[in-house]
Amino acid sequence: MDVVIYQKYKRFLDVILSLCFIVLSLPIMIIIFLVLFLKFKHFPLFLQKRMGKNYKPFNIYKFQTMVDNSETIFKYFPSELKSEYYKNYKLEDDPRVTKIGKLLRKTSLDELPQLLNVLKGDMSLVGPRPVVLEELKKYDKHSKKLLKIRPGMTGLWQVNGYDYLTYNQRVKLDMFYIDNMSLKLDIKIFFKTFIVIFKRRGSK
Repeated sequence: MDVVIYQKYKRFLDVILSLCFIVLSLPIMIIIFLVLFLKFKHFPLFLQKRMGKNYKPFNIYKFQTMVDNSETIFKYFPSELKSEYYKNYKLEDDPRVTKIGKLLRKTSLDELPQLLNVLKGDMSLVGPRPVVLEELKKYDKHSKKLLKIRPGMTGLWQVNGYDYLTYNQRVKLDMFYIDNMSLKLDIKIFFKTFIVIFKRRGSK
């Protein structure tokens, strides 16, 4: 399929499907919003700058899963914890994540607000992971290729190991996706995402 036609179909599906999922998940999002608001007494959406298509930054939307002063707490992390974080830009057991936050992350419900990012055109349902500016150095010579397309809510590395991949492996999978983009691959990743979430939710 021609790349231009593929991109038009992809955007069309992003708009239609994100609208459908927003409508279907709205009751769940309202419940999560109210629970977090009543628990922590503040607006429960977390906004963070990520790098989008053509180097255009955007605010990614997520339900807040960390304590309010997470950035301040990070400054006082021991050096080994900071090294672990900067190695893969995540921590296996992050002490800043709340109990509710752990549940939301395990079920991926914290990412539901990103459907608004998809609808707006900041993101796609399927694509490379949206990264913060500092992470671009991890992609090195591949950073330009990474930012030629919209990042996705889910992607190839999220459904192939996720918690167990090194950052280099994640980069390779993102590059493989970009080099082999197709509606067939998007559909495969899209449906596999639900299987992965279900398995993660059922795990201890």
